[in-house]
Amino acid sequence: MWIISDGGIVVFSRVYEEMLDDQLFGALLTALNSFAEQIAQDGLSNFELGDKRFTILKRSHFIFIANSDKKIKPKKVLQELRAVMDTFFTVYSKETIENWDNDVSTFSNFEQDIEDYLDDPIKKMEKAFW
Repeated sequence: MWIISDGGIVVFSRVYEEMLDDQLFGALLTALNSFAEQIAQDGLSNFELGDKRFTILKRSHFIFIANSDKKIKPKKVLQELRAVMDTFFTVYSKETIENWDNDVSTFSNFEQDIEDYLDDPIKKMEKAFW
């Protein structure tokens, strides 16, 4: 999962298998989205690479991206990503976001706020049964 500013800065990431630099990924996705917006008004909503699907939501100058296995229903991923996005805008006020000076440490505690959404499925199942 990544949260990227419209300037391409990754303000939050939680990646299990890190394959490339977060900031490089953020810049690439921002450029792809800008290109897509030139072709289709809304830009990217999802794309697939290999066995992974990347789901994208945009709101208030931020891009929220979740990656998942293609086997997981897109509706479920979208629901979780929307919940994370809503939490982000609840935790960080409009004033905080408008006055943000590109210092990513502003969002450094966000992982604690969305811990339940980030648990892997096995841990979620264990919590449900224990």
